[in-house]
Amino acid sequence: MPTYDSRLGCSTISFRHQPLPEALATIAGLGFSEIDLGALPGVCDHVPYDLDTAAVEDVAHTVAASGLLVRSINGDIGDLNVPLSQGPRAHRQRHLDMLVELAVATDARALVLPCGAIDHTPTETLEIDVARVADELTSAADVAASQDVRLWTESLHLHRLCWNLERAQLLTDRLPEQVGIVMDFSHVVASGGDPVEFVARFGPRIEHVHIRDASPGNINLSVGRGTVDFVGGLKALADSRFVGHFSLELETRDVTHDQRPAATAAAGQLISALI
Repeated sequence: MPTYDSRLGCSTISFRHQPLPEALATIAGLGFSEIDLGALPGVCDHVPYDLDTAAVEDVAHTVAASGLLVRSINGDIGDLNVPLSQGPRAHRQRHLDMLVELAVATDARALVLPCGAIDHTPTETLEIDVARVADELTSAADVAASQDVRLWTESLHLHRLCWNLERAQLLTDRLPEQVGIVMDFSHVVASGGDPVEFVARFGPRIEHVHIRDASPGNINLSVGRGTVDFVGGLKALADSRFVGHFSLELETRDVTHDQRPAATAAAGQLISALI
């Protein structure tokens, strides 16, 4: 069985085509000991979107039975730059509360929320929308902290409001210290950015790293098949004294499902050699 760096885990998003118990068995069978748990509607349905106490207990039981540790819950509570009326806001708050409850039940270190809607165009102005996202993340961080859970955000996401380095900077400048940053190599490179520059800008705020390859405009490539400079980016993280963990988030479309386990193991070995 391959061996990996102790700080390298695997997101269940890498095996989103499998039911959660099967995905966990696949990840454990590959030799990983830690996961990020995908809870993204339309991307990874390993966690029901309509969460209630019974669903939380069921997911937590399934994860516990796998023997895998949970680093983070990668979730979504809606478009944070879109203002809500009272009813939808109450539903968003309920979803946030249940995701935090799931983090507690699975002993996850953090809950990850996105940086705005899946749309580069602001609903009002960029300044207003970014401020609204920052306010929502800050409020969510307070809720999470009340249960000893960290709140992280993937501050640069190719398909969302904050899709490049400049917008990630606008958002991060508005975030308090209790909101950590998740760096995703694929989104940085696909947006035309440089991982080394991302680390230079946000290094002290980075608490977690997602690993996937990319080329400009394409975030869905297996490690080694894109243009990401993992050597330079991982060295920059080490030089910045990054002490967090890494996760293979291999939402790739250049391998078949049958090839995916072998591709994941190969990526794990390659990245482990560089960490």
